[in-house]
Amino acid sequence: MKRRILITVSPVVLLLILSLFGIGKSAAEVNLSIGINVPLPAYTFHEPPPVVVVPGTYAYYVPNVDVDIIFYHGYWYRPHEGHWYKAAAYNGPWVFLTPSKVPRVLVTLPPDYRVRTVGHEHIPYGQLKNHWRTWEKENHWEKESRRNEEKAWRGEEKEHHKEAKQEHKEGKGNGKHRDD
Repeated sequence: MKRRILITVSPVVLLLILSLFGIGKSAAEVNLSIGINVPLPAYTFHEPPPVVVVPGTYAYYVPNVDVDIIFYHGYWYRPHEGHWYKAAAYNGPWVFLTPSKVPRVLVTLPPDYRVRTVGHEHIPYGQLKNHWRTWEKENHWEKESRRNEEKAWRGEEKEHHKEAKQEHKEGKGNGKHRDD
């Protein structure tokens, strides 16, 4: 019984000592001031923006804007001057994130992700909003990538077959039989 009383009392005593010396107050002030000096420039969309998937991820960025705005796992993220911000909607309000709260996939996006995706499909906001969970759950983009690779391979095979057929007609082919 004595042991239980000591355990219960000691955190209370510790808090009392910390508050007497003002340690708790100064720690709170430090936490509150983090990120306040880095204002996030406002950016407003007048209509829901389309997005483009970053290959190999389920992160989607907004193309054709001057700022990086990225959708990931139901939230919108904005990097700015080494800091990250998060919002539930594409127009904000934006909340400062500590580095440990930024999803790893966003921090590790290749610096040229916008260049790598030039020409990729623009996904309307409504489709993203309604399907992002299903796409991720069912590995949609991996399947889409495989389908595109297969189409390209089949296209190359068709082209190769056409060339071989044409060479055969012209007598240039290296077929298995000869007319001797």
